[in-house]
Amino acid sequence: MRAREPGRTSVQDFNPTATSQVATVKPLQIRGRFLTAVALHLAGRADHGFFDALDDKLRQTPLFFENAPLVIDLEQAHGLETTQEMQRLVAELRGRNLSVFGIQSGNRNQAAAAAAAGLIALPSGKAVSADRVTRTERPGAAAQAAIPEKETPAPASKLITQPVRSGQTVFADRGDLVIVGSVSSGAEVIATGNIHIYGRLRGRALAGVNGDTSARIFCHALDAELLAIAGLYLTSENLGADTPRDNVQAFLEGEKLRVESLK
Repeated sequence: MRAREPGRTSVQDFNPTATSQVATVKPLQIRGRFLTAVALHLAGRADHGFFDALDDKLRQTPLFFENAPLVIDLEQAHGLETTQEMQRLVAELRGRNLSVFGIQSGNRNQAAAAAAAGLIALPSGKAVSADRVTRTERPGAAAQAAIPEKETPAPASKLITQPVRSGQTVFADRGDLVIVGSVSSGAEVIATGNIHIYGRLRGRALAGVNGDTSARIFCHALDAELLAIAGLYLTSENLGADTPRDNVQAFLEGEKLRVESLK
């Protein structure tokens, strides 16, 4: 054992428990986080026609796809059941700076090809009507049926009393979202109901994300990167010079997203 040099002091001389404290520090933490992903629906084959149409869409709304996680929806896709096909599609998408990370609604062969290409298979998220579900009775099922089900939580608004900074995402999963402050560029605010912003909206606002077509977005000053209601969206490129900017509301009228001044 080497003798300590004169004049040198170890950490343990000041804190004998320092070694044990360092050893108990957790090496990692696991936390859940909500992310909004863009679903790219592929109808038919991933051929030249598909990529030409995709390039047109990217030119029209480049900010819509910027830094957005991307999922490929394969419900109506043809092919893509081999690793080579899937790898080519992934390479083409990433070559266009699209952050593709998974697929949904694929068959077994497509899921296997996606896994080989480094993608994950996600559930489609579609609701299934109760009358379409086939059930097999089990012993005791009648007794279990007598137990009352838990009530669905009532809608609840979420109130944020400070600005939403760039890179932050705020999600109201059971009602309206109310923000007393501005939403910075690069920030994202999401709600299953309406969104009320008492300040300037510079980032992205997505209302009615569970399909509520009656949802609306209200803000004091509009300079948004993206507005979306129930899946229909407008980007900053689509907001013309004649679009009102102060004290506005965004809502759906049929299949069109409209922006009007508050009356």
